[in-house]
Amino acid sequence: MAAWGQRLAGVRGVLLDISGVLFDGAEGSGVPIAGSVEAVARLKRSRLKVRFCTNESQKSLGDLVRLLQQLGFDISEGEVTAPAPATCLILKERGLRPYLLIHDGIRSEFDQIDTSNPNCVVIADAGESFSYQNMNKAFQVLMELENPVLISLGKGRYYKETSGLMLDVGAYVKALEYACGIEAEVVGKPSPEYFKSALQEMGLEAHQDSPQGVCTWEQGGPQTALSIRISWGDWTTRPQATPQTS
Repeated sequence: MAAWGQRLAGVRGVLLDISGVLFDGAEGSGVPIAGSVEAVARLKRSRLKVRFCTNESQKSLGDLVRLLQQLGFDISEGEVTAPAPATCLILKERGLRPYLLIHDGIRSEFDQIDTSNPNCVVIADAGESFSYQNMNKAFQVLMELENPVLISLGKGRYYKETSGLMLDVGAYVKALEYACGIEAEVVGKPSPEYFKSALQEMGLEAHQDSPQGVCTWEQGGPQTALSIRISWGDWTTRPQATPQTS
């Protein structure tokens, strides 16, 4: 415990991933990871600022938070940074009208977005909606644009549910990038801007070489925007934790 205390000295905030760290998903629900409910409660009782940062794109923010509350977590919508609301802000700011290749579970997040005559594509973990017809429609929209814009809610390769490994949005994004000769804009992890946005909402800044920073607990991937990373909750190595600095 003393060693961990030394490693956390100067840390003022904690960013927690959700899927694979707090719970493993299941069809329509989820299973809390052992000790995670208690760990979140303990962090909230500490001096640290706590925020949750997710790439979840099959559930609306409200549905996700309600599920977490049902699983026993003390969490509110205002404590979560999620890609769908962030994407809506980008679309409005840039006057973009998306073709939405997304899961029905988050379609309500885009109710206030104009989707007529699309001038971009927004892609997320669409699950069963990743049909050839829908992928080809996204391809056609992009190819008809002089300056095609592809926005991806995260870019994960796969994730774990209680039923096994699930192919994530990244594979489908790569297909569109290859076919169209473009590079997607990522809203979500591992985008440094996404983490910076979460830090701003916490009232903190990331200092690359400073002992004062933020710890992240998440499933993996280099977090270049953060000063300290503790890889905890990766289903391939759980429950061991490996501290490292970026």
